[in-house]
Amino acid sequence: MVKTFTFIRFLALLLVLLVCQFVSAQTLKEFFNSSEVPLTYLGIDFTRTKVLNEMVPALDWKEKHFPSMNQVVVNDTSKFDFRKAFTKSNIIYNTKTALARIESINAEKITGESGTDEVKLSKADIDGIAGAYKDAGKKGIGLLFIVENIDKKKVEESLHVALIDLSTGKVLITERFTEKPAGFGIRNYWVKPVRNVVENIQKSRYKKWKENAG
Repeated sequence: MVKTFTFIRFLALLLVLLVCQFVSAQTLKEFFNSSEVPLTYLGIDFTRTKVLNEMVPALDWKEKHFPSMNQVVVNDTSKFDFRKAFTKSNIIYNTKTALARIESINAEKITGESGTDEVKLSKADIDGIAGAYKDAGKKGIGLLFIVENIDKKKVEESLHVALIDLSTGKVLITERFTEKPAGFGIRNYWVKPVRNVVENIQKSRYKKWKENAG
């Protein structure tokens, strides 16, 4: 009797997982096949970011530069053109969660040195961060940038792009990029890699993601 009950529970769990996978696949397919399905831009998550070999005080990153990097993406839609990159007619901006999560960062843990303090996020790490953005929109797909390392010595920034099912917090697509910074001022210099990724999505990655989604 116990074995039968356990087997039934297993089958029920398996059914739930299959249904969730099917729904996610359908959601992603609809997203890629219709320009009318909106994209919600969720911002840049810095909660696991390490700033390496920079002389700028850690508290300045938390209180000034991280928030302003989030804001410039929202303000300058011509340079961060999600409409073109994702072929969408409607982009919703909701960076409240990203900004709130910046406030929770321990400033003492932001800065470090190359090698010993570098961050390499796992799939489980990405899933955990994405889960915090569940219900950041009523439904649909959310776009989140997750920064790993801002490295002045290497002159590069590593970051992940994640497309998230907002109803479940599940990561549907994620990809890691390493990009070069450029520009004047700390904000513009270190937000340039995000712009590079948006341009990369427009040039090739969006098409590849769409093909993989079926």
